[in-house]
Amino acid sequence: MAEAPRVGRSLVLATRNPHKLREFGRLLSPAGIGVMALPDGVELPPEVGDTFAANAIAKARAGAAATGLVTVADDSGIEAEALGGRPGVRSARYAGPGAGDRENLIKLICEVPVGSRLRYVCALALAIPGRAGEPVVFCGRCEGRMAGAAAGSRGFGYDPVFVPDGDWGGRTMAQLGDAEKDSISHRGRAVAGLVAWLSRES
Repeated sequence: MAEAPRVGRSLVLATRNPHKLREFGRLLSPAGIGVMALPDGVELPPEVGDTFAANAIAKARAGAAATGLVTVADDSGIEAEALGGRPGVRSARYAGPGAGDRENLIKLICEVPVGSRLRYVCALALAIPGRAGEPVVFCGRCEGRMAGAAAGSRGFGYDPVFVPDGDWGGRTMAQLGDAEKDSISHRGRAVAGLVAWLSRES
């Protein structure tokens, strides 16, 4: 059975999203773990799973198989209580095929009442070439509510309308500094689980 990568090595991140590449690089750097972009030409499977974990596992497997390197992949999104948990796994294409962050955000603003509950969810899968069994999955959540209006220029996706629970002065995720966001974000919490596992397995 292949050994887990030691802390201090690099991981391939199976994504084409530059925002995620920067965020994961920032989250993993304190543990001495580098992040490599997915090489050009590597094709990732479509996100057709019913759960965040299923999509993350499929992408991590594909990245590891194509590169022969330890690969991590995430699938993440937002769940609105007022919409019965939607858009969920369809968060990246909520406004339709080819929709971008702006179109998805506008659709959420139109459909979700101000002050109603929101949840960010992240599933992070780690695939190690040659290791038997399923990729290891780490999950993170961040609870919050719908803002009265979009605010802030930091972050991406639905961050301008997501007001996290806690003593943050009513600011949205897009108004928080990097350190503030990383301490409570769904990705930050999932990465903390990954780093702890790697530390134990190394």
